[in-house]
Amino acid sequence: QLVESGGGSVQPGGSLRLSCSASEYTYSVGWFRQAPGKEREGVARILGGNSYYVNSVEGRYTISRDQSRNMVYLQMNSLKPDDTGVYYCAADSDVPRGYETTSWRYWGQGTQVTVS
Repeated sequence: QLVESGGGSVQPGGSLRLSCSASEYTYSVGWFRQAPGKEREGVARILGGNSYYVNSVEGRYTISRDQSRNMVYLQMNSLKPDDTGVYYCAADSDVPRGYETTSWRYWGQGTQVTVS
């Protein structure tokens, strides 16, 4: 079970930190977002201790995990209106195929992020 929190409304240039609480440790955890009328897209993932980002958030977002608490975080800085969307946490005990949504086994319910 995955539960996201930390979403909200912020002005451009602001910051938010999203949290994903998991019932148990999973090797792969990813953050995805879905803007109105658009497909869900991946923005960051952490595989074990290695983190990866898509170009549009590189240098602005940081994904991290606290294994002792089964928590994964997404620190988002220098937010832009294009970052607006529902942010989802996803997890898998294996290594999913990139950000293909069908490849990730577990999903949270999402948390809204609005930048305006």
